[in-house]
Amino acid sequence: MVRDPVCGRELDEEDVLATTEYEEQTYYFCSQECHDQFLRDPQAYVHRQVV
Repeated sequence: MVRDPVCGRELDEEDVLATTEYEEQTYYFCSQECHDQFLRDPQAYVHRQVV
């Protein structure tokens, strides 16, 4: 399982719709919208804990 850093949704890796590399780490997204939002301001999500 992986977690979308934008919306916090837990995903099976086969359900991931987009990924990106940032600061040598791979981030996984449930939608292109979450991916695009992350790319606009990655620092807003990198250190944020989603519960």
